[in-house]
Amino acid sequence: MPLGLDRSNFFAEKVKTLEKSLRSRDERVAGLETENAMLYLKLAQLRGHLQASRNQANASEDASDRHTVYRTHIMTRTGEMRREVQTLKKELSSVRGLALELPRQMERSLQRANNVLQHHDNVMQSHTSNITVLADQVGQMQLSLSEMTERHAKEKKRRQELHNVLMELRGNIRVHCRLRPLMEFDCGNEDLASLGRQGTKSEVVVHPVDDENLCVRTHKQNKVFEYERVYNPSESQEMLFEEVQPMLTSLLDGYNICIMAYGQTGSGKTHTMLGSHRDDEYSPSQDPHPDEGVIPRATRELFRLIEEKTPGSHAVEVSVVEIYNNDIRDLLSKDPNAKHDVVTGADGSLNFPTIICKPVDTVYNVMCLVQRGLRTRRESATMVHEHSSRSHLVVTLTVVSQAPSFFSLPRTTSTETLNLDGGKKGRGATLTHSQTWSGDQMAGMLQQTPPAPATPTVRTKLQLVDLAGSECVGMSGVKGVALREASYINKSLSALADVLGALAEHRGHVPYRNARLTHFLQDSIGGDAKLLVLLCVSPAQRYVTESLQCLGFGQRARQVQRGPTKRRLPSSVEKVESAHSSQTRRASSASSPSR
Repeated sequence: MPLGLDRSNFFAEKVKTLEKSLRSRDERVAGLETENAMLYLKLAQLRGHLQASRNQANASEDASDRHTVYRTHIMTRTGEMRREVQTLKKELSSVRGLALELPRQMERSLQRANNVLQHHDNVMQSHTSNITVLADQVGQMQLSLSEMTERHAKEKKRRQELHNVLMELRGNIRVHCRLRPLMEFDCGNEDLASLGRQGTKSEVVVHPVDDENLCVRTHKQNKVFEYERVYNPSESQEMLFEEVQPMLTSLLDGYNICIMAYGQTGSGKTHTMLGSHRDDEYSPSQDPHPDEGVIPRATRELFRLIEEKTPGSHAVEVSVVEIYNNDIRDLLSKDPNAKHDVVTGADGSLNFPTIICKPVDTVYNVMCLVQRGLRTRRESATMVHEHSSRSHLVVTLTVVSQAPSFFSLPRTTSTETLNLDGGKKGRGATLTHSQTWSGDQMAGMLQQTPPAPATPTVRTKLQLVDLAGSECVGMSGVKGVALREASYINKSLSALADVLGALAEHRGHVPYRNARLTHFLQDSIGGDAKLLVLLCVSPAQRYVTESLQCLGFGQRARQVQRGPTKRRLPSSVEKVESAHSSQTRRASSASSPSR
């Protein structure tokens, strides 16, 4: 299709219009010539009449006056007709001039049209050659894009492997410490003017040394604690999450993740995990709040990573649970006071069949469910903190992913095949063309054929834990029900410390079942999950005992040495491997001689 303005039709119409105008003028010229001839004829007639009048005037003197008047009239009329004829001649001359000029104008117009067409033909040829060059370039770019896509896929896979290796080298249990700023309630009953002044109970005794070390300065001694990361009071929620964010990449790679906040009452655990705006209502179009904690930020990052994957390949479920007075309470259930037990599977995994899991697909849906659970979470005011959490909050995001195609199990006749003698061979044995089957053997084989396996899926968990704060009963001033709650909180946190101590010392028995908290988090603490402990510490002298206890807990957690983190396999593959292991053990026991 030619580029530019196509004027061929325009000039053709122009030529037709001019030709029509020329014919109209020719017809008018012919009409004027005819009228001119008639006028000449009329003039001759008038002259004849004039001559006759003259003859009559000579014949009759009485009619002389009439002849004179008539003659004057004739002369006047003749002058008018002559002037009209002259005007018509001028118009005829003008029309003739236009008729002579029209062919020349048409010739010039046609010449300009030919020049324009020639120019557009040249431009079209130039553009056609450019399009050909561009088409070749596009083809080359498509080949380059295909190569780059393949390289990107390889590099992405390599990055995932390197990322997981890096996370394993950093340790399956990582400990970060966050030091909160000095607050007004840190001074207790003292005058607020003495806040932070030397010699008062609100004196700052916990100081960050650098990004990895923290120093507690007391009158007796100065003690330095080392962790993977230390956050000073001026570092924001966003800066903290930048250190947490890399762990979420491993979640979609098939690894379980657990992030828990540990510390005394009022040390900033709930602020770290949820943010100071946790009671605000979320809206679907709400922008990220600067004070958002780990839970909403981790949820937002998880859905961002899922958007980069194949649509429909991942689904997310959420559960919100609290452990209150050593009981597991489902905060999304219509009956939050109902009791729930931990069920241990045949492979040692923990299941919670009675806990409700809600499917979610946006951050808004997750946070609405979390806020719904927070409305029924147990909180009460103490002398240390106005909104002290009286239970441990566990928000679990379960990601159900479609396993890669190479995990799909082939449809086989059995997990074991038969040899030529009809006996069972080991796994991986094949049949040759020389093998024969009887009718009974074939019927038995068909009866053993399992149904086509379903699409294998991988289930990974992201557990976000806001632990209740340890507290000194004498300092918090709790009584009655609150005293009983504090007792259970301290016992469960003590059980958590005992579990970490047993793991660090490689004891044969780890007391997970001493508390529902440790039993509930068994997979994360001693299993194959990647665990991040966020220690939250107050800098005030008033809480130095609790701060030292919290920092010591972090030191024990760092000493725990576990095996390499295992990637989660599809459920169907795990079942087959478990069945194969059982069959192998039975075969080994059958083949070994009895003692």
